[in-house]
Amino acid sequence: MQQNKDNSPILKAVAFDMDGLMFDTEAVYDKAATALLETRRGLSYTEELRENIMGRPPEYCFRKFIDYYSLNENWEDLREESNDLFIHFLKEGYSAMPGLFDLLDFLEKTKIPKAICTSSVPRIMKAVLEPHNLIPRFDFIMTSEDIVQGKPNPEIYLKAAQKFNIQPENLLVFEDSVAGCQAARKANATCFVILADHNRNLDFSHASQVFQSLNDPAIFERLSYPVKTE
Repeated sequence: MQQNKDNSPILKAVAFDMDGLMFDTEAVYDKAATALLETRRGLSYTEELRENIMGRPPEYCFRKFIDYYSLNENWEDLREESNDLFIHFLKEGYSAMPGLFDLLDFLEKTKIPKAICTSSVPRIMKAVLEPHNLIPRFDFIMTSEDIVQGKPNPEIYLKAAQKFNIQPENLLVFEDSVAGCQAARKANATCFVILADHNRNLDFSHASQVFQSLNDPAIFERLSYPVKTE
């Protein structure tokens, strides 16, 4: 593993989660889940369930719905119905998380490669990113369809490091969910968690560091840290 003079790993590439990290889409997911469960099925969408599925891949989420409410439905149909609802509510508007574009500009200026590693399906990924013309700005994007085991399994971040041609220890991951942070740490990547309204009460004691926004000066300082010459 390549290290800085203080023995911290050199951060050679960055992987972003998408929902709730790059964009404030957790509120959109809440609207879609409420419509799916409460409006259409007369069921209560609880805070416990919301926290349990945050950052998880689609199959896990919708199987959890089925088990939690004893639904006589299959998870694939629930996923498609939910995706339709999500895209409907997304059109009502959503915003970038504070500091996102400042950080992307910095990474491009300093030529640090970057990717997106999301638990969402390609249809949702495109619906969120395309209006902001962000897809071309990333070296690659991985979705739930690119992996077998979703977060908190480290597969997605191990594959990202491999695609970057670096060791996982030299990968910096930005996350906002417990499952995503666990996936990054199990991969031995550095994980910076960004707090927002939807995750402030969650336990991120396993994160490498926790920040209030993507443009915290300490993030830029860490990415600019002078490296040890070989």
